[in-house]
Amino acid sequence: MAATLPSPPACRGSHELIWIPGGTFAMGSDRHYPEEAPQHPVTVDGFWIDAAPVTNRQFAEFVNATGHVTMAEKVPNEADYPGALPEMLRAGSLVFTPPKHPVTSTDIGQWWTFKFGADWRHPYGPRSDIRGKYDHPVVHVAYSDARAYAEWAGLDLATEAEWEFAARGGLEGADYAWGDELMPDGKQMANTWQGIFPHKNLRPKGHDRTSVVRSFPPNGFGLYDMIGNVWEWTNDYWSTRHNEPAASPCCIPHNPRGGPAEASYDPRQPEIRITRRVLKGGSHLCAPNYCRRYRPASRHAEPDDTSTSHVGFRCVKRP
Repeated sequence: MAATLPSPPACRGSHELIWIPGGTFAMGSDRHYPEEAPQHPVTVDGFWIDAAPVTNRQFAEFVNATGHVTMAEKVPNEADYPGALPEMLRAGSLVFTPPKHPVTSTDIGQWWTFKFGADWRHPYGPRSDIRGKYDHPVVHVAYSDARAYAEWAGLDLATEAEWEFAARGGLEGADYAWGDELMPDGKQMANTWQGIFPHKNLRPKGHDRTSVVRSFPPNGFGLYDMIGNVWEWTNDYWSTRHNEPAASPCCIPHNPRGGPAEASYDPRQPEIRITRRVLKGGSHLCAPNYCRRYRPASRHAEPDDTSTSHVGFRCVKRP
């Protein structure tokens, strides 16, 4: 007799939720970036997760229903950013702006620009809009915006362990969400950078930045865009390495909000107490010559208050 799957929960918004059965898996990697180590066993309970990232269309429904104003649309509070230049205390967000020529420095300021007036409705700056992009992932959302949407929908954000377990699609130990080859038989499996980052992009039109969700094959659980397209927020606070597993096969101690017991702050800016969360999945800017984070084990630190043109989210629901 076939196993009976739990019925998807009721929620606001147009969500296709996929049931992920619980299990134990090897989380992290000892073969790539140091923050992914050590690989260790983790057990997660079953949960539902969005089949694809939340789109501009879905986010617009939320904003229309609630009047929510995103972090990128708000003027920063001077008290939260000691030492900030007064002229920078304006509403805006970080936008990827490719240089017109090769660059030799790793200074990200050569391709990231803080643009006043950039937000989820204006992804490349105040003169842009989302016409023709309603089925692209919403971007320029800070952690608080993702949480607000999830709470309105009656859902939540994934823990890092839940997210990685889902992204692996049932493949144990594979480097990618689809196996051990980046491009099996030369086939592009996710919206990642093609060419030489950051100045030369060889992707076809329509995939040069974010792409329509579900444009690439799903993983073994039927989930789309777990790799590439946009990085995705999780509930977990950032740690520079995975903690060693405790006696029980769990990840790191979690508080009821989904983060570890201690919040993480940027050590380069000790005077600014902005917590950092874990992003997962890589984005359309991940490239073999620069950021090889188009893998389930990859992880990245992002301050809670930060929004960019390559970060979005998807939601989960626990029984």
